[in-house]
Amino acid sequence: MNPSDKKAGRPLLTEGPIAKTLFLFSLPILLGNVLQSLNGSINSIWVGKFLGEQALAATSNANIIMFLLISAIFGIAMAAVILIGQNLGAKRVDEAKKVVGTSTVFFALLALIVGLIGVLFSPVILDWMNTPPDAKALAVSYTRIMFAGIPFMFGFNLIMAVLRGSGDAKTPFYFLLLSAALDVLLNPLLIVGIGPFPKLGIAGSAVATFIAQLISLVLLLVYLYRKQYFLRITRQDVHMLRLDFTIIRALIQKGLPMGLNMVVVSMSNLFLIHLVNSYGSEAAAAFGVATQISSYIQMPAMAIGGAVTSMAAQNIGAGLWSRVHRITWTGVAFNVGLTGLLVLLIHLFDREALGLFLPTDGRAIELGIHINNITLWSFILFGIFNVVAGVVRSSGAVIVPLVISFIALLVVRNPLAIYLSHASGFDAIWWSFPVSFLIAATLNLLYYRFGKWKEAKMLKAVGSKAAAG
Repeated sequence: MNPSDKKAGRPLLTEGPIAKTLFLFSLPILLGNVLQSLNGSINSIWVGKFLGEQALAATSNANIIMFLLISAIFGIAMAAVILIGQNLGAKRVDEAKKVVGTSTVFFALLALIVGLIGVLFSPVILDWMNTPPDAKALAVSYTRIMFAGIPFMFGFNLIMAVLRGSGDAKTPFYFLLLSAALDVLLNPLLIVGIGPFPKLGIAGSAVATFIAQLISLVLLLVYLYRKQYFLRITRQDVHMLRLDFTIIRALIQKGLPMGLNMVVVSMSNLFLIHLVNSYGSEAAAAFGVATQISSYIQMPAMAIGGAVTSMAAQNIGAGLWSRVHRITWTGVAFNVGLTGLLVLLIHLFDREALGLFLPTDGRAIELGIHINNITLWSFILFGIFNVVAGVVRSSGAVIVPLVISFIALLVVRNPLAIYLSHASGFDAIWWSFPVSFLIAATLNLLYYRFGKWKEAKMLKAVGSKAAAG
Protein backbone atom coordinates (compact mmCIF):
# COMPACT_ATOMS: atom_id res chain seq x y z
CA MET A 1 0.00 0.00 0.00
CA ASN A 2 1.48 3.31 -1.03
CA PRO A 3 1.79 6.43 1.17
CA SER A 4 -0.99 8.24 -0.69
CA ASP A 5 -3.35 5.44 0.30
CA LYS A 6 -2.48 5.96 3.95
CA LYS A 7 -3.01 9.68 3.68
CA ALA A 8 -6.39 9.15 2.02
CA GLY A 9 -7.47 6.87 4.84
CA ARG A 10 -7.30 3.64 2.87
CA PRO A 11 -7.58 0.40 4.87
CA LEU A 12 -4.42 -0.62 6.70
CA LEU A 13 -5.66 -3.69 8.56
CA THR A 14 -4.11 -6.02 5.96
CA GLU A 15 -0.56 -5.03 6.81
CA GLY A 16 1.67 -4.15 9.74
CA PRO A 17 2.24 -5.97 13.04
CA ILE A 18 -0.92 -7.82 14.04
CA ALA A 19 -0.65 -7.47 17.82
CA LYS A 20 -0.08 -3.72 17.74
CA THR A 21 -2.76 -3.13 15.09
CA LEU A 22 -5.31 -5.24 16.96
CA PHE A 23 -4.59 -3.55 20.28
CA LEU A 24 -4.82 -0.01 18.84
CA PHE A 25 -7.96 -0.90 16.90
CA SER A 26 -9.77 -2.62 19.80
CA LEU A 27 -8.89 -0.02 22.47
CA PRO A 28 -11.27 2.72 21.19
CA ILE A 29 -14.04 0.10 20.81
CA LEU A 30 -13.47 -0.99 24.42
CA LEU A 31 -13.49 2.59 25.70
CA GLY A 32 -16.64 3.27 23.67
CA ASN A 33 -18.41 0.28 25.25
CA VAL A 34 -17.40 1.44 28.74
CA LEU A 35 -18.57 4.95 27.89
CA GLN A 36 -22.02 3.79 26.73
CA SER A 37 -22.49 1.69 29.87
CA LEU A 38 -21.50 4.58 32.12
CA ASN A 39 -23.77 6.90 30.13
CA GLY A 40 -26.77 4.62 30.75
CA SER A 41 -25.91 4.16 34.43
CA ILE A 42 -25.53 7.89 35.08
CA ASN A 43 -28.79 8.71 33.28
CA SER A 44 -30.57 6.11 35.43
CA ILE A 45 -29.14 7.80 38.51
CA TRP A 46 -30.48 11.20 37.34
CA VAL A 47 -33.95 9.78 36.66
CA GLY A 48 -34.08 7.83 39.93
CA LYS A 49 -32.73 10.72 42.00
CA PHE A 50 -35.01 13.44 40.61
CA LEU A 51 -38.17 11.54 39.61
CA GLY A 52 -38.32 8.39 41.74
CA GLU A 53 -39.01 4.69 41.29
CA GLN A 54 -41.99 4.99 38.92
CA ALA A 55 -39.96 7.04 36.45
CA LEU A 56 -37.07 4.59 36.73
CA ALA A 57 -39.46 1.72 36.00
CA ALA A 58 -40.76 3.64 32.99
CA THR A 59 -37.29 4.13 31.52
CA SER A 60 -36.43 0.48 32.21
CA ASN A 61 -39.42 -0.69 30.15
CA ALA A 62 -38.55 1.69 27.33
CA ASN A 63 -34.91 0.59 27.41
CA ILE A 64 -35.93 -3.05 26.89
CA ILE A 65 -37.62 -1.98 23.63
CA MET A 66 -34.56 0.02 22.62
CA PHE A 67 -32.29 -2.94 23.37
CA LEU A 68 -34.28 -5.17 21.00
CA LEU A 69 -34.08 -2.51 18.27
CA ILE A 70 -30.36 -2.03 18.88
CA SER A 71 -29.90 -5.81 18.68
CA ALA A 72 -31.49 -5.92 15.23
CA ILE A 73 -29.64 -2.87 13.95
CA PHE A 74 -26.37 -4.11 15.50
CA GLY A 75 -26.52 -7.26 13.39
CA ILE A 76 -27.23 -5.39 10.15
CA ALA A 77 -24.52 -2.85 10.97
CA MET A 78 -22.04 -5.68 11.60
CA ALA A 79 -22.98 -7.18 8.23
CA ALA A 80 -22.15 -3.79 6.68
CA VAL A 81 -18.80 -3.79 8.55
CA ILE A 82 -17.93 -7.19 7.06
CA LEU A 83 -19.09 -6.32 3.53
CA ILE A 84 -17.11 -3.07 3.55
CA GLY A 85 -14.07 -4.76 5.08
CA GLN A 86 -14.02 -7.60 2.55
CA ASN A 87 -14.38 -5.20 -0.38
CA LEU A 88 -11.63 -2.91 0.90
CA GLY A 89 -9.34 -5.88 1.56
CA ALA A 90 -9.88 -6.90 -2.07
CA LYS A 91 -9.20 -3.22 -3.05
CA ARG A 92 -12.70 -2.74 -4.43
CA VAL A 93 -13.32 0.76 -3.11
CA ASP A 94 -16.24 1.39 -5.51
CA GLU A 95 -17.95 -1.79 -4.32
CA ALA A 96 -17.46 -0.66 -0.72
CA LYS A 97 -19.05 2.67 -1.64
CA LYS A 98 -22.03 0.82 -3.12
CA VAL A 99 -22.48 -0.90 0.25
CA VAL A 100 -22.35 2.51 1.95
CA GLY A 101 -24.90 3.97 -0.51
CA THR A 102 -27.37 1.09 -0.23
CA SER A 103 -26.94 0.88 3.56
CA THR A 104 -27.64 4.61 3.89
CA VAL A 105 -30.95 4.39 2.00
CA PHE A 106 -31.90 1.11 3.71
CA PHE A 107 -31.15 2.43 7.20
CA ALA A 108 -33.00 5.68 6.50
CA LEU A 109 -36.15 3.82 5.41
CA LEU A 110 -35.91 1.44 8.39
CA ALA A 111 -35.43 4.34 10.78
CA LEU A 112 -38.43 6.26 9.45
CA ILE A 113 -40.72 3.21 9.52
CA VAL A 114 -39.64 2.06 12.98
CA GLY A 115 -39.69 5.60 14.38
CA LEU A 116 -43.19 6.29 13.03
CA ILE A 117 -44.59 2.98 14.30
CA GLY A 118 -43.04 3.62 17.71
CA VAL A 119 -44.38 7.16 18.03
CA LEU A 120 -47.91 6.08 17.03
CA PHE A 121 -48.11 2.78 18.91
CA SER A 122 -45.98 3.30 22.05
CA PRO A 123 -49.00 2.79 24.39
CA VAL A 124 -49.89 -0.51 22.67
CA ILE A 125 -46.29 -1.77 22.75
CA LEU A 126 -45.98 -0.93 26.45
CA ASP A 127 -49.29 -2.71 27.16
CA TRP A 128 -47.89 -5.84 25.48
CA MET A 129 -44.94 -5.61 27.88
CA ASN A 130 -47.30 -5.50 30.86
CA THR A 131 -45.86 -2.16 31.98
CA PRO A 132 -47.00 -1.33 35.56
CA PRO A 133 -50.10 0.95 35.37
CA ASP A 134 -48.57 3.57 37.67
CA ALA A 135 -45.55 3.90 35.35
CA LYS A 136 -47.33 3.67 31.98
CA ALA A 137 -48.02 7.39 31.38
CA LEU A 138 -44.39 8.21 32.12
CA ALA A 139 -43.21 5.31 29.94
CA VAL A 140 -45.33 6.47 26.98
CA SER A 141 -43.96 10.01 27.21
CA TYR A 142 -40.36 8.75 27.39
CA THR A 143 -40.73 6.03 24.73
CA ARG A 144 -42.34 8.28 22.11
CA ILE A 145 -39.43 10.71 22.22
CA MET A 146 -36.90 7.87 22.09
CA PHE A 147 -38.65 6.52 18.98
CA ALA A 148 -38.62 9.99 17.42
CA GLY A 149 -34.83 9.92 17.82
CA ILE A 150 -34.47 6.53 16.06
CA PRO A 151 -33.25 8.10 12.75
CA PHE A 152 -30.30 9.69 14.57
CA MET A 153 -29.52 6.50 16.51
CA PHE A 154 -29.65 4.37 13.33
CA GLY A 155 -27.61 6.95 11.41
CA PHE A 156 -24.94 7.09 14.08
CA ASN A 157 -24.70 3.29 14.22
CA LEU A 158 -24.38 3.06 10.43
CA ILE A 159 -21.57 5.60 10.24
CA MET A 160 -19.72 3.85 13.07
CA ALA A 161 -20.07 0.59 11.13
CA VAL A 162 -18.70 2.17 7.95
CA LEU A 163 -15.74 3.67 9.81
CA ARG A 164 -14.90 0.44 11.64
CA GLY A 165 -15.26 -1.55 8.44
CA SER A 166 -12.68 0.70 6.85
CA GLY A 167 -10.30 0.34 9.80
CA ASP A 168 -11.07 3.52 11.79
CA ALA A 169 -12.16 2.91 15.40
CA LYS A 170 -10.88 6.22 16.82
CA THR A 171 -13.30 8.62 15.11
CA PRO A 172 -16.44 6.77 16.33
CA PHE A 173 -15.07 6.86 19.88
CA TYR A 174 -14.48 10.62 19.84
CA PHE A 175 -18.07 11.30 18.74
CA LEU A 176 -19.45 8.70 21.18
CA LEU A 177 -17.62 10.64 23.87
CA LEU A 178 -19.25 13.87 22.68
CA SER A 179 -22.70 12.25 22.60
CA ALA A 180 -22.32 10.73 26.08
CA ALA A 181 -21.03 14.00 27.58
CA LEU A 182 -23.93 15.98 26.11
CA ASP A 183 -26.46 13.36 27.25
CA VAL A 184 -25.17 13.25 30.84
CA LEU A 185 -24.97 17.06 31.03
CA LEU A 186 -28.41 17.76 29.52
CA ASN A 187 -30.30 15.10 31.52
CA PRO A 188 -30.52 16.96 34.87
CA LEU A 189 -30.92 20.35 33.14
CA LEU A 190 -33.99 19.20 31.19
CA ILE A 191 -35.47 16.92 33.87
CA VAL A 192 -35.49 19.59 36.61
CA GLY A 193 -35.45 22.76 34.46
CA ILE A 194 -32.23 24.39 35.60
CA GLY A 195 -31.55 27.96 34.43
CA PRO A 196 -32.99 28.71 30.97
CA PHE A 197 -33.87 25.04 30.35
CA PRO A 198 -37.54 23.99 30.58
CA LYS A 199 -38.66 21.52 33.24
CA LEU A 200 -39.69 18.46 31.23
CA GLY A 201 -39.61 15.68 33.83
CA ILE A 202 -39.06 12.22 32.39
CA ALA A 203 -39.47 13.58 28.86
CA GLY A 204 -36.38 15.70 29.57
CA SER A 205 -34.24 12.57 29.85
CA ALA A 206 -35.41 11.37 26.42
CA VAL A 207 -35.02 14.85 24.90
CA ALA A 208 -31.46 15.00 26.25
CA THR A 209 -30.61 11.75 24.45
CA PHE A 210 -32.38 12.99 21.31
CA ILE A 211 -30.39 16.26 21.24
CA ALA A 212 -27.07 14.57 22.07
CA GLN A 213 -27.44 12.05 19.24
CA LEU A 214 -28.59 14.69 16.75
CA ILE A 215 -25.68 17.06 17.47
CA SER A 216 -23.12 14.24 17.44
CA LEU A 217 -24.43 12.83 14.16
CA VAL A 218 -24.43 16.21 12.41
CA LEU A 219 -20.93 17.08 13.64
CA LEU A 220 -19.64 13.63 12.66
CA LEU A 221 -20.96 14.07 9.11
CA VAL A 222 -19.45 17.57 8.89
CA TYR A 223 -16.11 16.21 10.12
CA LEU A 224 -16.03 13.35 7.60
CA TYR A 225 -16.87 15.57 4.64
CA ARG A 226 -14.36 18.23 5.64
CA LYS A 227 -11.74 15.52 6.06
CA GLN A 228 -12.77 14.16 2.62
CA TYR A 229 -13.20 10.66 4.02
CA PHE A 230 -12.69 8.27 1.13
CA LEU A 231 -15.99 6.37 1.53
CA ARG A 232 -18.17 9.50 1.69
CA ILE A 233 -20.91 9.81 -0.91
CA THR A 234 -20.10 12.79 -3.16
CA ARG A 235 -22.16 14.37 -5.95
CA GLN A 236 -20.52 11.99 -8.39
CA ASP A 237 -21.65 9.05 -6.21
CA VAL A 238 -25.31 10.02 -5.85
CA HIS A 239 -26.28 7.15 -8.17
CA MET A 240 -25.04 4.79 -5.43
CA LEU A 241 -27.80 6.00 -3.10
CA ARG A 242 -30.21 3.31 -4.23
CA LEU A 243 -31.63 0.04 -2.96
CA ASP A 244 -29.35 -2.67 -4.34
CA PHE A 245 -31.35 -5.73 -3.31
CA THR A 246 -28.37 -8.05 -3.60
CA ILE A 247 -26.62 -6.01 -0.91
CA ILE A 248 -29.83 -5.65 1.14
CA ARG A 249 -30.35 -9.41 1.02
CA ALA A 250 -26.81 -9.92 2.35
CA LEU A 251 -27.32 -7.33 5.10
CA ILE A 252 -30.52 -9.04 6.26
CA GLN A 253 -29.46 -12.68 5.79
CA LYS A 254 -26.13 -12.17 7.52
CA GLY A 255 -27.17 -9.38 9.90
CA LEU A 256 -30.27 -10.83 11.52
CA PRO A 257 -28.49 -13.94 12.90
CA MET A 258 -25.86 -11.65 14.47
CA GLY A 259 -28.61 -9.52 15.99
CA LEU A 260 -30.47 -12.62 17.17
CA ASN A 261 -27.33 -13.63 19.04
CA MET A 262 -27.88 -10.63 21.34
CA VAL A 263 -31.54 -11.59 21.74
CA VAL A 264 -30.51 -15.13 22.77
CA VAL A 265 -28.21 -13.67 25.45
CA SER A 266 -30.99 -11.37 26.66
CA MET A 267 -33.55 -14.23 26.81
CA SER A 268 -31.12 -16.40 28.74
CA ASN A 269 -30.56 -13.63 31.28
CA LEU A 270 -34.32 -13.05 31.65
CA PHE A 271 -34.82 -16.75 32.44
CA LEU A 272 -32.06 -16.56 35.06
CA ILE A 273 -33.59 -13.43 36.61
CA HIS A 274 -36.93 -15.24 36.86
CA LEU A 275 -35.22 -18.18 38.62
CA VAL A 276 -33.16 -16.01 40.99
CA ASN A 277 -36.21 -13.88 41.92
CA SER A 278 -37.76 -16.97 43.50
CA TYR A 279 -35.03 -16.82 46.19
CA GLY A 280 -36.06 -13.35 47.37
CA SER A 281 -34.96 -9.74 47.09
CA GLU A 282 -31.48 -10.21 48.58
CA ALA A 283 -30.65 -12.92 46.03
CA ALA A 284 -32.08 -10.76 43.23
CA ALA A 285 -30.03 -7.76 44.37
CA ALA A 286 -26.86 -9.86 44.59
CA PHE A 287 -27.41 -11.27 41.09
CA GLY A 288 -28.23 -7.81 39.70
CA VAL A 289 -25.00 -6.32 41.04
CA ALA A 290 -22.92 -9.35 40.00
CA THR A 291 -24.40 -8.98 36.50
CA GLN A 292 -23.42 -5.31 36.40
CA ILE A 293 -19.84 -6.20 37.37
CA SER A 294 -19.68 -9.05 34.86
CA SER A 295 -20.89 -6.70 32.10
CA TYR A 296 -17.64 -4.75 32.54
CA ILE A 297 -15.63 -7.99 32.71
CA GLN A 298 -17.05 -8.94 29.28
CA MET A 299 -16.11 -5.66 27.63
CA PRO A 300 -12.55 -6.57 26.55
CA ALA A 301 -13.88 -9.73 24.87
CA MET A 302 -16.65 -7.76 23.13
CA ALA A 303 -14.19 -5.10 21.93
CA ILE A 304 -11.61 -7.62 20.74
CA GLY A 305 -14.37 -9.64 19.06
CA GLY A 306 -15.50 -6.53 17.16
CA ALA A 307 -11.92 -5.65 16.23
CA VAL A 308 -11.01 -9.11 14.94
CA THR A 309 -14.21 -9.14 12.83
CA SER A 310 -13.13 -5.95 11.03
CA MET A 311 -9.50 -7.04 10.70
CA ALA A 312 -10.32 -10.56 9.54
CA ALA A 313 -12.90 -9.27 7.02
CA GLN A 314 -10.30 -7.10 5.28
CA ASN A 315 -7.74 -9.90 5.29
CA ILE A 316 -10.27 -12.42 3.96
CA GLY A 317 -11.08 -9.96 1.18
CA ALA A 318 -7.35 -9.78 0.42
CA GLY A 319 -7.03 -13.58 0.53
CA LEU A 320 -4.49 -13.42 3.39
CA TRP A 321 -5.62 -16.54 5.24
CA SER A 322 -2.41 -17.09 7.18
CA ARG A 323 -2.79 -13.56 8.55
CA VAL A 324 -6.44 -14.29 9.43
CA HIS A 325 -5.33 -17.22 11.59
CA ARG A 326 -2.70 -15.10 13.32
CA ILE A 327 -5.36 -12.46 14.02
CA THR A 328 -7.53 -15.16 15.61
CA TRP A 329 -4.90 -16.44 18.02
CA THR A 330 -3.61 -12.95 18.82
CA GLY A 331 -7.21 -11.96 19.68
CA VAL A 332 -7.61 -15.04 21.88
CA ALA A 333 -4.33 -14.24 23.68
CA PHE A 334 -5.38 -10.61 24.24
CA ASN A 335 -8.72 -11.76 25.61
CA VAL A 336 -7.13 -14.22 28.05
CA GLY A 337 -4.68 -11.54 29.25
CA LEU A 338 -7.07 -8.58 29.56
CA THR A 339 -10.12 -10.47 30.83
CA GLY A 340 -7.91 -12.51 33.17
CA LEU A 341 -6.44 -9.31 34.61
CA LEU A 342 -9.90 -7.84 35.25
CA VAL A 343 -11.07 -11.09 36.87
CA LEU A 344 -8.01 -11.07 39.14
CA LEU A 345 -8.61 -7.44 40.16
CA ILE A 346 -12.27 -8.10 40.97
CA HIS A 347 -11.36 -11.18 43.02
CA LEU A 348 -8.81 -9.14 44.98
CA PHE A 349 -11.32 -6.33 45.64
CA ASP A 350 -14.57 -8.31 45.39
CA ARG A 351 -16.15 -7.08 48.61
CA GLU A 352 -15.22 -3.47 47.83
CA ALA A 353 -16.66 -3.69 44.30
CA LEU A 354 -19.93 -5.19 45.50
CA GLY A 355 -19.98 -2.72 48.39
CA LEU A 356 -20.40 0.14 45.91
CA PHE A 357 -23.94 -1.14 45.32
CA LEU A 358 -24.85 -3.29 48.34
CA PRO A 359 -24.85 -2.79 52.13
CA THR A 360 -21.52 -4.12 53.40
CA ASP A 361 -23.12 -5.83 56.42
CA GLY A 362 -26.02 -7.56 54.60
CA ARG A 363 -26.50 -11.11 53.34
CA ALA A 364 -26.70 -9.89 49.72
CA ILE A 365 -23.00 -9.02 49.59
CA GLU A 366 -22.04 -12.54 50.70
CA LEU A 367 -24.28 -13.99 47.99
CA GLY A 368 -22.66 -11.66 45.46
CA ILE A 369 -19.16 -12.77 46.48
CA HIS A 370 -20.22 -16.40 46.07
CA ILE A 371 -21.64 -15.71 42.59
CA ASN A 372 -18.45 -13.91 41.52
CA ASN A 373 -16.17 -16.63 42.89
CA ILE A 374 -17.80 -19.21 40.62
CA THR A 375 -18.71 -17.21 37.52
CA LEU A 376 -16.12 -14.50 36.89
CA TRP A 377 -13.23 -16.70 35.71
CA SER A 378 -15.56 -18.40 33.21
CA PHE A 379 -15.80 -15.14 31.26
CA ILE A 380 -12.30 -15.91 29.97
CA LEU A 381 -13.94 -18.90 28.22
CA PHE A 382 -16.74 -16.59 27.04
CA GLY A 383 -14.08 -14.32 25.53
CA ILE A 384 -12.44 -17.18 23.63
CA PHE A 385 -15.84 -18.11 22.20
CA ASN A 386 -16.58 -14.48 21.29
CA VAL A 387 -13.24 -13.83 19.57
CA VAL A 388 -13.27 -17.05 17.52
CA ALA A 389 -16.92 -16.45 16.58
CA GLY A 390 -15.98 -12.91 15.46
CA VAL A 391 -13.44 -14.29 12.99
CA VAL A 392 -15.85 -16.95 11.72
CA ARG A 393 -18.57 -14.33 11.17
CA SER A 394 -16.18 -12.13 9.20
CA SER A 395 -16.25 -14.69 6.39
CA GLY A 396 -20.04 -14.60 6.27
CA ALA A 397 -20.63 -17.79 8.32
CA VAL A 398 -23.14 -16.43 10.83
CA ILE A 399 -25.57 -19.30 11.48
CA VAL A 400 -23.29 -21.73 13.33
CA PRO A 401 -22.11 -19.15 15.94
CA LEU A 402 -25.80 -18.32 16.58
CA VAL A 403 -26.70 -22.01 16.95
CA ILE A 404 -23.77 -22.52 19.35
CA SER A 405 -24.93 -19.54 21.46
CA PHE A 406 -28.46 -20.95 21.51
CA ILE A 407 -27.22 -24.40 22.59
CA ALA A 408 -24.83 -23.09 25.24
CA LEU A 409 -27.22 -20.59 26.83
CA LEU A 410 -30.79 -21.78 26.27
CA VAL A 411 -30.27 -25.53 25.93
CA VAL A 412 -27.45 -25.98 28.48
CA ARG A 413 -27.11 -23.05 30.89
CA ASN A 414 -30.74 -22.35 31.76
CA PRO A 415 -31.94 -25.97 32.16
CA LEU A 416 -28.75 -26.78 34.09
CA ALA A 417 -29.33 -23.78 36.38
CA ILE A 418 -32.89 -24.96 37.05
CA TYR A 419 -31.71 -28.52 37.76
CA LEU A 420 -28.92 -27.34 40.08
CA SER A 421 -31.36 -25.00 41.81
CA HIS A 422 -33.73 -27.86 42.58
CA ALA A 423 -30.99 -30.34 43.42
CA SER A 424 -28.64 -28.23 45.54
CA GLY A 425 -30.16 -24.77 46.00
CA PHE A 426 -29.11 -21.21 45.19
CA ASP A 427 -25.37 -21.72 45.72
CA ALA A 428 -25.15 -24.34 42.95
CA ILE A 429 -26.93 -22.37 40.19
CA TRP A 430 -23.77 -20.56 39.19
CA TRP A 431 -21.88 -23.65 37.99
CA SER A 432 -24.11 -23.41 34.90
CA PHE A 433 -21.94 -20.46 33.77
CA PRO A 434 -18.54 -22.20 33.41
CA VAL A 435 -20.18 -25.35 32.00
CA SER A 436 -22.09 -23.46 29.28
CA PHE A 437 -19.15 -21.18 28.39
CA LEU A 438 -16.81 -24.18 28.17
CA ILE A 439 -19.23 -25.87 25.75
CA ALA A 440 -19.55 -22.67 23.67
CA ALA A 441 -15.77 -22.19 23.47
CA THR A 442 -15.15 -25.85 22.62
CA LEU A 443 -17.82 -25.98 19.89
CA ASN A 444 -16.55 -22.74 18.31
CA LEU A 445 -12.94 -23.94 18.33
CA LEU A 446 -14.01 -27.24 16.74
CA TYR A 447 -15.97 -25.39 14.05
CA TYR A 448 -13.05 -23.04 13.46
CA ARG A 449 -10.68 -26.01 13.03
CA PHE A 450 -12.88 -28.45 11.12
CA GLY A 451 -15.87 -26.48 9.80
CA LYS A 452 -16.36 -25.04 6.33
CA TRP A 453 -16.64 -21.42 7.44
CA LYS A 454 -13.90 -20.34 5.01
CA GLU A 455 -16.18 -21.26 2.13
CA ALA A 456 -18.92 -18.86 3.28
CA LYS A 457 -19.45 -15.63 1.34
CA MET A 458 -21.22 -12.39 2.06
CA LEU A 459 -21.78 -11.81 -1.66
CA LYS A 460 -20.69 -13.82 -4.65
CA ALA A 461 -18.74 -10.85 -5.96
CA VAL A 462 -16.97 -10.52 -2.63
CA GLY A 463 -14.84 -13.40 -1.62
CA SER A 464 -14.02 -14.81 -5.06
CA LYS A 465 -10.51 -13.56 -4.66
CA ALA A 466 -10.46 -14.62 -1.00
CA ALA A 467 -11.63 -18.12 -1.82
CA ALA A 468 -8.74 -18.50 -4.20
CA GLY A 469 -6.40 -17.77 -1.28
